[in-house]
Amino acid sequence: MAFEEKHEPARTEPEPTAEARRVAPRHRISSVQSEDLSDADLDKIEDMSQIYEQTLKDFEEGEVVKGSIVSVGPDYVLVDIGYKSEGTIHLSEFSEPDQVKVGDEVDVLIEIAEDQDGMIVLSKTKADKIKNWAKIQKLFEDNQLVEGKIVRKVKGGFKVDIGLDAFLPASQIARRPVGDLDQYLGKVYKFRIIKLTKRRRNVVLSRKQVLEEARSEDKARLLGTLEIGKELEGVVKNITDFGAFIDVGGIDGLLHITDMSWGRIKHPSEVLSVGEKVRVKVLNFNKEDEKISLGLKQMTPNPWSHVEEKYPIGAAVRGRVVSMTDYGAFVQLEEGVEGMVHISEMSWTKRVRHPSEIVHIGQEIDVKLLNVDAKNEKISLGIKQIGENPWVRMKEKYPTGTIVKGLVRNLTDYGAFIQIEEGIDGLLHISDMSWTKKVNHPSEVLKKGDEVEVQVLNVDSQHERISLGLKQLEADPWREVGKRYRAGDYVETSISKLVSFGAFARLDNGIEGLIHISELSKDRVAKPEEVVHPGEKVVVKIISIDPSTRKIGLSLKQYKEELEKADTAEYQNNVASNVSIGEVAGEELSAKIAEAAEAEETGVAAPEEETDATAAEAEETEVREGD
Repeated sequence: MAFEEKHEPARTEPEPTAEARRVAPRHRISSVQSEDLSDADLDKIEDMSQIYEQTLKDFEEGEVVKGSIVSVGPDYVLVDIGYKSEGTIHLSEFSEPDQVKVGDEVDVLIEIAEDQDGMIVLSKTKADKIKNWAKIQKLFEDNQLVEGKIVRKVKGGFKVDIGLDAFLPASQIARRPVGDLDQYLGKVYKFRIIKLTKRRRNVVLSRKQVLEEARSEDKARLLGTLEIGKELEGVVKNITDFGAFIDVGGIDGLLHITDMSWGRIKHPSEVLSVGEKVRVKVLNFNKEDEKISLGLKQMTPNPWSHVEEKYPIGAAVRGRVVSMTDYGAFVQLEEGVEGMVHISEMSWTKRVRHPSEIVHIGQEIDVKLLNVDAKNEKISLGIKQIGENPWVRMKEKYPTGTIVKGLVRNLTDYGAFIQIEEGIDGLLHISDMSWTKKVNHPSEVLKKGDEVEVQVLNVDSQHERISLGLKQLEADPWREVGKRYRAGDYVETSISKLVSFGAFARLDNGIEGLIHISELSKDRVAKPEEVVHPGEKVVVKIISIDPSTRKIGLSLKQYKEELEKADTAEYQNNVASNVSIGEVAGEELSAKIAEAAEAEETGVAAPEEETDATAAEAEETEVREGD
């Protein structure tokens, strides 16, 4: 009882202040005044002191021991570890200070067995680190995963709390590089310990390895059960212009843009978004290459399966223009079913160069079904068939032989297109431009914008064609050739064109004949321009006439040879009595022939105009010189 009485004052000492943040130590047994005790009490005290001394031997600085919380203050807790005095720990060393209560057991590190105040100095944080380091080391040795919380970003990665501070490189946070690292802050994950340095107590973690390992397991499981037609659930991992990659559990399968919808889409993002969960069907796969082709539209019935029954040929339906190309417009008849209106099927009369001249995207129009190919998922549509075909009555409106006026709308190498009414063109072929002139290009006769009068030669309503003629407005001069000219006649012509094989000469009625290069001169001629020139007037002999092939053969050489052979007087009489020459060239031509003959004999050029007396005098001179 005396022992208890002596210690009563110590228990009633005031509580320590918050500033001190310490709890007063218990009085040591040795502080009891020995003079007040009997020998028996002193022996007991000595025994107790030995017990306490023995207790001190059981604890060492740096040792981690278990303790029990005996008091919880505003900032500190008092922990009894079975030592002769309790120790204090700041509440900040607890992860959840609000949950700390008296009676809780806690691991602590003995930093100092007794400080200047006689208190034992403890640390929960350091005890946790030592304890956790042993645990982490064990996990590393056993190749086990560790759970941790990403606390904050540091240079090159993250700081992770796994019971002690660990480093997670940014490259090890995910399977693929990520842009936004902040999204991982505060998250708890499983990690693989990839590096542990005992000396420096550094721990390096990897979440990427954990993901790869899990993915490999999922991949093996998926490949073992994969089959065509199987439905899988996946997550959209990435979107490209040509499709989307879907993680179906260990493997990223490709969902091509053409297999996303039965309808038309311009970009996969119209249907899917990254991170979206989607159910797809396996279309094809290759286990060796670990490639899977997926389908989304195959999860719903194909609308083309009953399109032939629903859209019979010839029926008129309404649709919406969804896209256009240079050659036509695509019209959606229903979700997943589209048809094309070719530009040639947009108007009976208007020349459509681009679909935008007739329709625009989003416009609802009436169309007629021209053809349905369900197997190849193609439908041909027509807009112009909704209205009346003006070509049906075109043959009645423009019977053959009708003379019409039109506007030259376009020139091509083979002819000219003449607009005879709004939207109706006829073709004037180059062969129908002139009876006599060889037309190489329509621009030799017409120019764009000219108003011309033409004759309707033919109307083909089925193929929507009208043939026109310009030369048919005049009589064909070749019909009179046989009456006007005969082989052997001499005619005056004008050189119209030179070619490598001769020269074309135009007769007075516009018909052209050919003077072959061999018929230009008795001497060898390399080029026609050595003898004649375009625009030059020459007298030639007709050597052949073929109205059926529209060809006349002419000779300058034969004409000159015959002039050289003939006696001037006889030649003159011959010319005077020659009905053919009189008919063709007239008296003026005969006079010119005489003048030419005189010039050749005397070597003197004849004047352009001479009287009959002058001609006679020339003849006499020629005869005299001949004698």
